[in-house]
Amino acid sequence: MSSTVETASTRSAEAGHWGKEVRSDAHVAFEARDGGGVEISLESRVAPYYGSAILEQTREVLSELGVKHARVAIHDEGALPFVIAARIEAAARRTGIALGKRSLPEQHPLPPPSQKDRLRRSRLYLPGSEPKYYINASLHAPDAVILDLEDSVHRGEKDAARILVRNTLRAVDFGSCERMVRINQLPLGLEDLAEVVGETPDLILIPKAEQPEQVREVDRMIAEIKERNGIIRPIWIMPILESALGIENAFAVATASENVAALTIGLEDYTADLGVVKTAEGGESQYARWRVVNAAHAAGVEAIDSVFSDVADMDGLRRWGEASRAAGFEGMGCIHPGQIRVIHEAFQPSAVEIEKARRVVAAFEEAQSKGLAVVSLGSKMIDPPVVQRALKLVERAKAMGAIS
Repeated sequence: MSSTVETASTRSAEAGHWGKEVRSDAHVAFEARDGGGVEISLESRVAPYYGSAILEQTREVLSELGVKHARVAIHDEGALPFVIAARIEAAARRTGIALGKRSLPEQHPLPPPSQKDRLRRSRLYLPGSEPKYYINASLHAPDAVILDLEDSVHRGEKDAARILVRNTLRAVDFGSCERMVRINQLPLGLEDLAEVVGETPDLILIPKAEQPEQVREVDRMIAEIKERNGIIRPIWIMPILESALGIENAFAVATASENVAALTIGLEDYTADLGVVKTAEGGESQYARWRVVNAAHAAGVEAIDSVFSDVADMDGLRRWGEASRAAGFEGMGCIHPGQIRVIHEAFQPSAVEIEKARRVVAAFEEAQSKGLAVVSLGSKMIDPPVVQRALKLVERAKAMGAIS
């Protein structure tokens, strides 16, 4: 819920959600006052167990924000502390009163930095305004999670969502998942960057990318925030091509910054731009997808396919994933945890492929040990590109756990 009311002596606003269907969230009604100190009321199903802790946290958050006079009403639906803090801050900001520093939850230990060429078979979209999906996301074992600030967030909730995503990056352990954030289309996305980059996401997705300058603008802002905050970890970029113009500029976009790690495509917006119907077979987008694959490989970055939107059609998903891998893609997006296992299986090399690649690698290593420039396998000569393909396949199979 998002609303703001202003009178001569009070300013009030709300943030968050509550109700029968809501879980892991909180609704905060904030009324700024000219005096009278701080008053807090709480309704929560867990009040007998955690009521005192929630009230104490609320006082701490208000103090950190510099709020001295306010009336705050909280409807808690099982929210964790980082969510409550985000909702209080969002509601307070919406009143327009002057606030002190941000209220940040305790920093969870950061995972190791993400490698530019790391495994990205699956990336699970999580709505940026729905905290109920965050805590258990890593249990489904996607290669990456995407905290989405764009399409899944109502335009009236963008401000609250970016605060929630910021706190999530600090407080939630996503295990081995790469932590991605999809910002909004520029220029609104720059406001997202200002809020979340200081909490070191591993990768930023840029929607509706059409020109290399968009990538460079995002890259410059990330670099400025990193320098200001003393961040030395890499933050990679993945442009999303979602229009005919974006597809035509694919290579220029992919090479706009050395921090671009992958290039992907959004087929819903692309087919809408063309004015055609998106089909399960994908013939209408074949040219665009091939263009993305070629541009990505020419630029030396990963090619990542779009999502498969029919979450009930697992056979269709498998066919799409296998065709994507055959075309040169290295992964795809997913909008439901149930898609992850099928995607991983679709992008895993077969036992026959792995065995052939291992024999090529063994022949290459033997030739290297003997100082031979020519690699042969049985009676056949092996060209260098075949060796390189085999080496990459073996490495990726190891990363997938297909071989030890």
